[in-house]
Amino acid sequence: MMDRKKVLVTGGAGYIGSHVVQQLGEAGYDVVVYDNCSTGSPTAVLYGELIRGDLADIDKLYQVFAQHHFDTVLHFAASLIAPESVSRPLEYYANNTRNTLNLLRCCSAMGVNQLIFSSTAAVYGEPKENPVRETAETAPINPYGRSKLMSEWLLRDQGAISSLRYVILRYFNVAGADPRGNLGSMVEDATQLIRLACDAALRRRSKLNIFGTDFPTPDGTAIRDYIHVEDLASAHVAALRYLKQGGESQVLNCGYGRGHSVQQVIDRVRAIAQVDFPVIKTDRRPGDPASVVACADRIQSILGWRPLYDDLDTIIRSTLEWEMRRKTESLNQQRSLSLAMSAAS
Repeated sequence: MMDRKKVLVTGGAGYIGSHVVQQLGEAGYDVVVYDNCSTGSPTAVLYGELIRGDLADIDKLYQVFAQHHFDTVLHFAASLIAPESVSRPLEYYANNTRNTLNLLRCCSAMGVNQLIFSSTAAVYGEPKENPVRETAETAPINPYGRSKLMSEWLLRDQGAISSLRYVILRYFNVAGADPRGNLGSMVEDATQLIRLACDAALRRRSKLNIFGTDFPTPDGTAIRDYIHVEDLASAHVAALRYLKQGGESQVLNCGYGRGHSVQQVIDRVRAIAQVDFPVIKTDRRPGDPASVVACADRIQSILGWRPLYDDLDTIIRSTLEWEMRRKTESLNQQRSLSLAMSAAS
């Protein structure tokens, strides 16, 4: 039987997926990225082969599986903005749930029995207890969370009647950038608080909105558990190693077990950047819970995962450094274009 060593990464050109691809490449894995690049960037794929394709195109997906010999799939490709999902639910169920079904059908037909799934803390909805454990009730309050929970159900049901083994990683709030400066968030219409606050500090936006100041929290703003993208990426590498060693299916939280409020994050960005910027207090957004903090005991005990960047200031600094680098590169490109146009005229 042919030795199967390749790893398929769906959505590997995106923010989180590209950091995982980099760590997989550095660890010696043979990586194939499958991404339609609707939100991801081809320049973010630093290792392996990039194949442009959509998970809705099941014929092309089968062709890719037939051409390569994957033993594991890491599935990131999804729509992920919770408030947007409230106004566009069918798109979220199509891209998140239906496309996961397409992927699972392909895995089943082609004999791929190991899968790592990018899920979310949004499956918990409004947790009754914080930190929230994996055994807590799943009661998502928006279509994003429901579409991801339905994908988890697909994995569990398929795993119950087949040899499929999986690790479901429930992300809390991901932020930061590769400290070496190789990768970071590349989308222009960012929705992550830390990225938005850094943009405001760098004068890329005129103000920053706080959505809700009347939550039942100490300062009235929502509380989240922020995890550095590099630590999250290393959790995927640990999950892959775990499955390859024969580990059983697992559902694991990815966070630090500590929450910070929106106001605390803004205060730290202002202090670290040494820049003040206008903050506008507005109403809550639909689908936003008051407080969600991870209990991350299981991922550490089962995968042996240990975070390296477990610090809010470190997350903010890496984001600022990445965004300043992007700003400088953009200015240099504009200058080069202006010089070229001047020379041509």
